[in-house]
Amino acid sequence: MKRILIIMLLAVVSISGNAQELNATVQVNAPTITGIDKKVFETLKTSITEFLNNRKWTDDAFLNQERIECTFMINFQSMPSQGVFNGTIQVQARRPVFGTSYNSPLINYLDADFNIVYQENTPLDYNDQTDMGNLTSVLAYYAYIVIGLDYDSYSNNGGTIYLNKAQNIVNFCQSEVEKGWKAYESTKNRYWYIDNLLDPQFKGVREANYKFHRLGLDIMSEKADDGRKVITNCMELVYNAFKNKPGSFLFKIYFDTKADELVNIFSNGLPDEKSKVVAYFNEMDPANGSKYQKISGGR
Repeated sequence: MKRILIIMLLAVVSISGNAQELNATVQVNAPTITGIDKKVFETLKTSITEFLNNRKWTDDAFLNQERIECTFMINFQSMPSQGVFNGTIQVQARRPVFGTSYNSPLINYLDADFNIVYQENTPLDYNDQTDMGNLTSVLAYYAYIVIGLDYDSYSNNGGTIYLNKAQNIVNFCQSEVEKGWKAYESTKNRYWYIDNLLDPQFKGVREANYKFHRLGLDIMSEKADDGRKVITNCMELVYNAFKNKPGSFLFKIYFDTKADELVNIFSNGLPDEKSKVVAYFNEMDPANGSKYQKISGGR
C-alpha cells in the first residue's frame, strides 16, 4: 500500500513539475464584423489559448503555481476578404511580488498591426526555425517577450535567450506582407521593441527590471523604505539609458506599463525621492505628467 502511495505521489510531483510556462487568458472580440458565423472567433480563441498554454516554450520545469500570468486581448475591426482579419492585440503580463497578493505588471502593450489569415479549425503550426504565418509568429513573438521579461525580473539579463528567440522571429518574418515586422514601416512596432530591449545602449532598462522587482518590490512588504530606495536607483538606471536615445519606443512601453505602479510606490516616498523621480518621469514620460503630480501630494 505504501508503495502505491509513493508512486502516486511521485506521479503528482512529476506532473506539477512539468507544467507549461504560460497561464494565458485569451479574449477575441469582433463586434463590428458581419457576414460571418461568429463561431469562428470562439474557435480561434480556443486554438490560441491551447497554442500559448500547452506548448513548452523553454527547457525549464515549472510548477503550476509558477506559470506566468498573462492576457492576450484581440479585437478584430475588419474582414477585407474571407478568412482575412485585421485588428489589434493587447498583451499584458504580470509577476507576483514576494510576501504579498500583489502582481507587478511586466508589459502592457497594444499592438495595432494584428492582421492574420485564419480558416476555422486550421491547426496553429509553429516552428522556431522558420516563418509559419503571421498568426503564430505574432503569438510566439509575444510569448517569448513575456517569458524573457519575467526571467529578467528574477535575474539580471536572465531572459536573454528568450528575447533572442523573439528577435529571431522578427528576422524570419521580414518577408511577411503583414505590417509590424520591418524597421522602415514604423518607429513603433515589433521590430523596434525587441531591437531596443537587446540594444546595449538600453541595458540599464533590463538591469532596472531585475533590481526593481527582485531587490525592490520583493522586500517592500518587510522593508518598505529600503525597497523604495532600490527602486529610486532603478529609475536612475532607466533615465541614464533614456539619455542615450530619447524618444525610443522602449520607454513608451515601459511607462505605459509602469506609470500607475510608480505613482503608487512613490506617493509614500520621502521628499528627496519624490523630487528626484518626478523630474525623471516628467522628462521621460511627459504624456503621463498629470499622473506623476499625484506623487507630490502624498506623504
